[in-house]
Amino acid sequence: MKFLKLDGFVAAMLGAVVLGLLLPQFGAKGGILHLDIVTQIGIALVFFLHGANLSPHAVKAGAANWKLHLFVHAATFVLFPAIGFAVFFGTQAFLPQDVRLGFFYLCALPSTISSSVAMTALGKGNVPGAVFDATLSGLIGMVVTPFLVSIVVSAGTGQHLPLLPAILDVALKLLLPFAAGQMFRPLLKDIIARHKSWITKADRTVILLIVYAAFCESTLAGIWTQYNPLVLLGILLMVSALLAIVLTATRFAARAFHFPREDEVAAVFCGSKKSLANGAPIAAVLFAGHPAMGMIMLPIMLYHQLQLIVCSILARRYADAAERQ
Repeated sequence: MKFLKLDGFVAAMLGAVVLGLLLPQFGAKGGILHLDIVTQIGIALVFFLHGANLSPHAVKAGAANWKLHLFVHAATFVLFPAIGFAVFFGTQAFLPQDVRLGFFYLCALPSTISSSVAMTALGKGNVPGAVFDATLSGLIGMVVTPFLVSIVVSAGTGQHLPLLPAILDVALKLLLPFAAGQMFRPLLKDIIARHKSWITKADRTVILLIVYAAFCESTLAGIWTQYNPLVLLGILLMVSALLAIVLTATRFAARAFHFPREDEVAAVFCGSKKSLANGAPIAAVLFAGHPAMGMIMLPIMLYHQLQLIVCSILARRYADAAERQ
């Protein structure tokens, strides 16, 4: 299956985790690699390249289908956070705070762009609609994700995450490079078209560096020694249940609203996915210096792999059903 091609990235991510556990002194803040500075530069570069790569015409092509757009963003920024709020506040008696915060952070993230569009195409769905919604979701998430996280941090932990500075920080470090990329797209689009793999490689390299730095900080802070291994198994079960619930809900809701098959495919894949490509950089901004950042990022790392595997299988089933019609 096509998702098996992602094994190299999965292995690299596991390697970054292991290095963070064994050699935390190199990747922590102030370490010899200066990853706190390197990752910020990498994040800006990646979002600049994403901006330069995005075709406005591709986005405009799917802009008219407002029912699909409302559906996707309601799933991403209403259904997911509602589940996250319920888990965060409903499990205080038996789940550690960092675990609950990491799970909620996963629920607060925008949809992913590349895999949502790829799965929609594989399932023979509405690709222009998927491009529009996945792109818009990422832009909305730069504001909504810090807003949702600030609510939970303030209400659930007693700490204060200044909302406006958090949004401005995300906008400065993510949205501004993206906008600059769009501005320079006329000059760069031909070069990027010939070297599209650069964006994927840069994206994954920055994610790996962020993961390594996060686990370095958590290891030096002694976070991992505080948890029973059963807690980590519990996180895997939680994100698996989350994916199953959202996939089921979006699929049944799309059919209840009598979406055409192509729109259902786009709605299910765009509405059920969460972006590690956006999640890692936003976490690096919102939780900079947080000793438990590795634990906070763990749910999205696990969800990312699960959604690729499960949605690849589901996309092929949609494609087989389309061919039988």
